[in-house]
Amino acid sequence: MRMRNIELMVGGFMVMGIIALVLMALRVSGLSMDAAGETYTIKARFENLGGLTDRAKVSLAGVTIGRVTNISLDEEWYAAVVEMEIDKSMSTLPIDTSASILTAGLLGEKYIGLSVGAEIDYMTDGDWVQDTQSAIVLEELISRFLFSQAEGE
Repeated sequence: MRMRNIELMVGGFMVMGIIALVLMALRVSGLSMDAAGETYTIKARFENLGGLTDRAKVSLAGVTIGRVTNISLDEEWYAAVVEMEIDKSMSTLPIDTSASILTAGLLGEKYIGLSVGAEIDYMTDGDWVQDTQSAIVLEELISRFLFSQAEGE
């Protein structure tokens, strides 16, 4: 009887461990089991994504307000087009809102940071963010530094 209780406790511990691993994997991957609320789509054009991926977060003042849903190449402008789904609760984004690709930490994940403008009119479904700033790529910064040092000698 005692051996059976120990086996049941070990089995329960294993089940809790597996559930914890699944929840952690969902959290890290950006997936969630929450039903998506009402959203609207906005688009932005960037010269360099620097590793931005689908399902990356879109934040405003550090608060996640949406997700990247699609990344494609605009063959006319030769730039990346990023589609973002923004929560309907943030339907008061001014039309002069700017978007930047930022990094969480020094080498962390890429995400889009929005900065609001001062216009009275608001963005609606399908609007484009006109003012964008591409990602800062660490390799490009290092090469610029090295070439500037070589020219100075």
